[in-house]
Amino acid sequence: MEQILIRSLPAGTKTALRARANSHHRSLEAEARAIIAEALNRDPITLTDLLSMDEGADIHFEPKPLGLKARTPQL
Repeated sequence: MEQILIRSLPAGTKTALRARANSHHRSLEAEARAIIAEALNRDPITLTDLLSMDEGADIHFEPKPLGLKARTPQL
């Protein structure tokens, strides 16, 4: 499981997040995960976005064979 550390939050952000988490009956971390997941679902990342990343996302793409066979030409 991956982790992220967010530094330098504006004043009051953690308190507001904790209040929102309490209203949804979730932990602070679960609320942060839900917010991030919701934001990413609204604006999904595309394969083009992943390939253009400087970080070099570990993407392996192996296309499946099409199942086509060569035909013998009739001369």
